[in-house]
Amino acid sequence: MPQSDIALLLWVSMGAALAAAVAAAVAAWRSGGSKKGAERLAALMAEQERMAAALRAELAESQRGLRGELGEAMRGLRIELGRHLDDLRSGLARDAQAARRESAESLGRFGTVFGEQVQRLIDMNDRRLQEVRETVDQRLSALQAENAGKLDEMRRTVDEKLHATLEQRLGESFRQVSERLEAVHKGLGEMQTLASGVGDLKRVLTNVKSRGTWGEVQLARLLEDTMTPDQYARNVKPVPGSDAIVEFAIRLPGRAEDGAPVWLPLDAKFPKEEYERLVEAEQAADADGARAAAAALARAVELQARAIADKYIAPPHTTDFAIMFLPTEGLYAEVLRRPGLIDKLHQLRVNVSGPANLAALLNSLQMGFRTLAIERRSSEVWQVLRAVKTEFGRFGDALAGVKRTLETASTKIGQTETRTRAMLRSLKSVEALPDDGAAPAAVLAHLPEDASAAEDEDTRSA
Repeated sequence: MPQSDIALLLWVSMGAALAAAVAAAVAAWRSGGSKKGAERLAALMAEQERMAAALRAELAESQRGLRGELGEAMRGLRIELGRHLDDLRSGLARDAQAARRESAESLGRFGTVFGEQVQRLIDMNDRRLQEVRETVDQRLSALQAENAGKLDEMRRTVDEKLHATLEQRLGESFRQVSERLEAVHKGLGEMQTLASGVGDLKRVLTNVKSRGTWGEVQLARLLEDTMTPDQYARNVKPVPGSDAIVEFAIRLPGRAEDGAPVWLPLDAKFPKEEYERLVEAEQAADADGARAAAAALARAVELQARAIADKYIAPPHTTDFAIMFLPTEGLYAEVLRRPGLIDKLHQLRVNVSGPANLAALLNSLQMGFRTLAIERRSSEVWQVLRAVKTEFGRFGDALAGVKRTLETASTKIGQTETRTRAMLRSLKSVEALPDDGAAPAAVLAHLPEDASAAEDEDTRSA
């Protein structure tokens, strides 16, 4: 019998003995006295204790045996399991080897079959490609022959049309070429004329005196467009007792008792060589040459400004500054770009001006002249305004008279309209009048004499 069953029987026996002891104790307690019952109960309890101790000892022995049996069973199970695993491993190895052999054989058979099929497919494709090549060659030959025929036909047609078109176009081209040659001949004549003009301009710009004249012409044009002839003068000697003549001077009002004007000197300068060297150096990206040319330009402008200051500035006969006119905006911009040059010119009491800002300055002076003229003639303006006021009062009186006259005329016109309506009412009965000649006079006799009577009659008829 297994140890587990023995342990179970021991537990059941001990439980039954304990139940019997409890039942006997209860019966003794019920049946007889308490002392005997207690003794018997004590005896039963002692017996029960012995039985329990024996049962526990038996149970411990059974458990030890059970553990031993379980250990033996586990060792046997491990041995059996290892043996089965070895068998399974050997079987799997055999199955894998067999599967590899079968796979290799299958792949070999598949490779053989696939190679045969590929070879058959290659042979079939070669045959079909050969057939397609032959068909394409035949069609290409036919197409080439057809194209050759059409090309010959097109060539003949094109040759015919080209021949006719070429003759027509050549005739037109020769005619156009003749016209163009004639135009070119005329243009060459104009170019020769223009070249001579350019040469004249070059000589003007090359000659110092001519360059000065060109600047003077431009300055004169600005003055003529902006100022009136009495506001400026040419070739003025601004400094009394000096023979220095300035090209132009603006006549400003003076405060002297003799009415002598104060002159604002204007002188045109054009340092062409220095400016051209600067422009050429900048276009050639020659930094050193540009710096040298800029320095030379600054020296030339400063030298000319110093000459203007020495010759033409002499307060109170002139203003305490003069204007040096540069005839091109490019030259004026280069002068403004030179650091410190404008400050030096201001110290010399010379202002540099280009065409644009000189025109603005002249316009400002013109506005000043107009303001001054208005201030000088303000008394005359007041007299004119007083005369206008008097004449305006007279005009009001005349206008009132005209109003009265118009009202009278309006009244007369109203009376005339009233008589006209009365005559029209009388004329309505013209067809009913008798044929004798006295009827019109009788009708006219009944017309009202004045407008009031006519109006009363209109009111009654209404």
